[in-house]
Amino acid sequence: MARAGGKMLYWNRSTDQSSKPKHSDMNSLQPYFVILVPIAVGVITQALKFIIFTVKHGWKPEYMLTHGHMPSAHTAFAISLAVSVGWYEGVGSGSFAVAAALAFILVDDAARIRMYLGDQGRYLNMLVEQLDVDGSKFPRLKERVGHRVSEVIVGGLIGLFATLLIVTTI
Repeated sequence: MARAGGKMLYWNRSTDQSSKPKHSDMNSLQPYFVILVPIAVGVITQALKFIIFTVKHGWKPEYMLTHGHMPSAHTAFAISLAVSVGWYEGVGSGSFAVAAALAFILVDDAARIRMYLGDQGRYLNMLVEQLDVDGSKFPRLKERVGHRVSEVIVGGLIGLFATLLIVTTI
């Protein structure tokens, strides 16, 4: 840290190239861990979701990147991002505040808003059936759009613990 014209200047010592080896494998990726860790956690959670879905419902490759079901990969990613930013940037940083707010919005969307959307689809499907209208004009809407609360909680726990496991081991 240095002073210049009454302003505080900050620099990152890790950018000093003179003390670094010419080729380092993991060190060259270190500045990107803050986003690479949540991406890895999201991919792992999505793969776990597909495995669980396949065990329950059989092999359906079209569900590999689907929304809904156990666990919530969106929640795991959002929580992982907040934890990762808190770990690497500090929980007092503006970056952490933004990541935490984003996680809150995304978790709320995964659990509550999408659940209401599924309810609306269910009610509209019932109306179409009861009104005896041409079904080709009103295609059946998807009723399972969001996550159950348990799926969001499990996704959040995976995001938290998988991130902590990864950042403490690398």
